[in-house]
Amino acid sequence: MHRSSDGPRHVPVLLHRADEILGPALHSDGAVYLDCTLGLGGHAEHFLRTYPNIRLVGLDRDTNALKLAGERLAPYEDRITLVHTRYDGIADALEQAGLPRTGSVHAILMDLGVSSMQLDEADRGFAYSVDAPLDMRMDSSTGPTAADVLNTYSHGDLARVLKTYGEERFAGKIASEVLRRRAKTPFTTSAQLVELLYDTIPAAARRTGGHPAKRTFQALRVEVNRELESLEAAVPAALDALAVGGRIVIMSYQSLEDKVVKAELAQRSASRTPLDLPVELPGMGPEFKILTRGAEKATEQEIEENPRAAPVRMRAAERIAGEVSR
Repeated sequence: MHRSSDGPRHVPVLLHRADEILGPALHSDGAVYLDCTLGLGGHAEHFLRTYPNIRLVGLDRDTNALKLAGERLAPYEDRITLVHTRYDGIADALEQAGLPRTGSVHAILMDLGVSSMQLDEADRGFAYSVDAPLDMRMDSSTGPTAADVLNTYSHGDLARVLKTYGEERFAGKIASEVLRRRAKTPFTTSAQLVELLYDTIPAAARRTGGHPAKRTFQALRVEVNRELESLEAAVPAALDALAVGGRIVIMSYQSLEDKVVKAELAQRSASRTPLDLPVELPGMGPEFKILTRGAEKATEQEIEENPRAAPVRMRAAERIAGEVSR
């Protein structure tokens, strides 16, 4: 963390690398920078300051984050449009900003996962290291909480969530214990869940792979916020929004997110011409060129300065042709 005159601010992950990739697309007057996960506005502030002729469209599902980002970005208010929406609301957000849904954006950043602000606010329930209400909603104004999931899901549905979204080996065992305990006392706080996980996960398993609550908390957060469903819709919408020559950077923090991103980029960067034809058919070539070799990770120095960068996987691409029919 570092401090400024208006209090603590998070350290944007891979900021300079994101600038290296997106910068070449932002030099023209009126270039549009779309930040799909605005958070506290760290990345956005850098790009607005560095490229004085660009326009920002910033999205976030967290109303408090939007308020704080708006305050931080106030010096640039004549160049910003902030929209309260999930990142799968890209097309509607662009319309609200007076822009076409496709081909109107020059640079896009998607910094996925839970934000620093949400992790730091104990009463949101994202962190297993402090006792707090089991909420975990990124948009606290709508939808079920993590407590609702624990107290209402069937054994099968709960085990599926833990196994699919948390890759939890003991998903069935944990689900059984949740149902047993909630019959006596409904789940309301993170401490109740952490205690259950310590009691349920075998001691040998607890000694490896990090904190025993990590996978379950991740799974509940993904389920509560419908993160993968949203991402599966958001990545194609983001790619469609890019103009030719436009670039996108996507930062994932867990393997499930990265698989979604990798698959969509692979599809859009591949030729659709049949392999047995000697020439590329018109309109069937790749739409995108991949700009990173695999998924880039943070350097040791950056991780030392900002430990939350440790799990990041960055992928990037540039639109090289117009939309093909799909």
